Amino acid sequence: MASPNAWYNREAQKAIRWVVVAILAAVAGYLQKNDGGSNRDPNRPAAVVPEKGSVEGYPKLVDGDSFRMNGTEVRMVGIDAPEGKQQCQRNGRDWPCGEESRRKLQGLIGGREISCRAQEIDQHGRLLGTCYVGTRNLNSEMVASGYAMAFNARYKREEEEARRGK
Repeated sequence: MASPNAWYNREAQKAIRWVVVAILAAVAGYLQKNDGGSNRDPNRPAAVVPEKGSVEGYPKLVDGDSFRMNGTEVRMVGIDAPEGKQQCQRNGRDWPCGEESRRKLQGLIGGREISCRAQEIDQHGRLLGTCYVGTRNLNSEMVASGYAMAFNARYKREEEEARRGK
């Protein structure tokens, strides 16, 4: 049986994560208000960080698994896409797999607002989350389409299907 201290430590860690998410959201809001997020399209609303730990808005893509929404850095949890300028080999030739992966994510988003359910913060201070356009899981779609790899068991089925489909 786990000790009461073990339960307290887990609960304290969860509480600390949410406090950090709230602080990051406040900093992002401050930067946006003070024009620190000048990449934002003035016709689009700022990213919203509701109480439940999700982030909503229009992303500025970095690569196929990470982006910024008005000063908040987000990485899609459970997947790993090539870096933006990364080159890969296909049939013995170089091809810009990083750029292609970013383009695929851009196509899936299609200029629409996305929402990401923030689960934690990584060692680089980015929010890790599962992202959606409506009800469409973008993390899953990136792996299923072959433009990202499963980083953990959650998307292994999609990765196996993408490998079979080449």
